[in-house]
Amino acid sequence: MNSSLQTGIFPAAFKTAVVKPLLKKTNLDPSIFNNYRPVSNLPFLSKVLEKLVFIQLNEFLLQNNIFEINQSGFRTNHSTETALLKIVNDVRCALDSGQISVLVLLDLSAAFDTVDHLILVNRLKSLGLSGTVLKWFDSYLMERNFMVSMDTHFSRVHEINCGVPQGSILGPLLFNIYMLPLGNVIRSHNISFHSYADDTQLYIAVSPDDTRPIEALFNCILDVKLWMANNFLQLNQEKTEILVIGPEAKREKQFLKLQQLSLSHSETVRNLGVIFDSKLTFIPHIKEVVKTGFYHLRNLARVRPLLSLANMEMLMHAFIMSKVDYCNALLAGLPKTNIRNLPL
Repeated sequence: MNSSLQTGIFPAAFKTAVVKPLLKKTNLDPSIFNNYRPVSNLPFLSKVLEKLVFIQLNEFLLQNNIFEINQSGFRTNHSTETALLKIVNDVRCALDSGQISVLVLLDLSAAFDTVDHLILVNRLKSLGLSGTVLKWFDSYLMERNFMVSMDTHFSRVHEINCGVPQGSILGPLLFNIYMLPLGNVIRSHNISFHSYADDTQLYIAVSPDDTRPIEALFNCILDVKLWMANNFLQLNQEKTEILVIGPEAKREKQFLKLQQLSLSHSETVRNLGVIFDSKLTFIPHIKEVVKTGFYHLRNLARVRPLLSLANMEMLMHAFIMSKVDYCNALLAGLPKTNIRNLPL
């Protein structure tokens, strides 16, 4: 460990990942490759070394206020809930002032896998890293490889030329650093935004007769697409969604103006695991939580005679209460009729 940090060389033995494809859902067709999710396993000792570096790099970023203030992913005391609370608060403030809000959920295709190593090293250099430290990160990223494992069979070794290492300790933090300039691109258009890892959301408050925010949003999306292309990231336009939030009469006036964005408009969108609706009632989300809860409750009732009380409580928490508790701060202040079916 000390030798690696002193010489700036990440051990070659730590650079080989074993990738095991797992079905995304048990009921999917195993003969279709797209139904699998690759799970990358790295050597245990490599993660110990990464953890040592992570602690120092994270402290450096905190002390120098380098973290993007609107990034909630992979940061201490931040979560999907804090990200959504910020967005919901801003949207409610706009509604209280008689405006509607336009929320754009940007979808990136395999963002972690397309990170350019040279650009990332230059990002680290621009933050003030140099000498042996910068050399270590360059060594960490370069000349990595992987093999695929299926049962007892292994593929030949393949080289990895881009992306942050999957399943690594440092990967998410390095991705946040890679995405740092995007915030300034969005701010240059005076557009509000918030990110959780690679999920970035743009949102604006619009008055009924003011088209300027929508024009700014359109120009912002064009610049975001350009920045992503220059940084080897791909915006998936088909999966990028728009949600207009506000009274129906005011929303209809904006739909025609929003057609220039050529993006999918929805009455509901799934936002970091929470269903947002056009009136911000969260009723569709609550209905799904209740439906899923009853489904698991029926299944647990069948096996209840076989389980101890402690095991039953553990399964209840894992399958039901965890869903009820997830981001439930967003439901604060809702009418009792909206949340009466939830066991809060």
